[in-house]
Amino acid sequence: MTKEAKKLVIITEKLLLKKVAKIIDEAGATGYTVLATGGKGSRNVRSSGQPTVGDTESNIKFEVLTPTREMALKISDEVAARFFEDYSGITYLCEAEVLHAHKF
Repeated sequence: MTKEAKKLVIITEKLLLKKVAKIIDEAGATGYTVLATGGKGSRNVRSSGQPTVGDTESNIKFEVLTPTREMALKISDEVAARFFEDYSGITYLCEAEVLHAHKF
């Protein structure tokens, strides 16, 4: 059994992990995956000079599967409004198809 879904990706600073997770939970998403990440963007390299996944200066990437585009946009809009003025971050949306979707 498969089901169409939207995959929302949020990349931001690690210190926002609990706050972003709370927004995702409050929006009604059934879960998310968080990965440590590093790289370079509009606010330069996120480290002491090289891309890193070190603990203190790293970014995180949330991957959230949502049943609707509206839920994904609600999460994205809330995260951006609350944090992206003062912290680095980006969100993007992808089409997804959930396999074995009996728990989704």
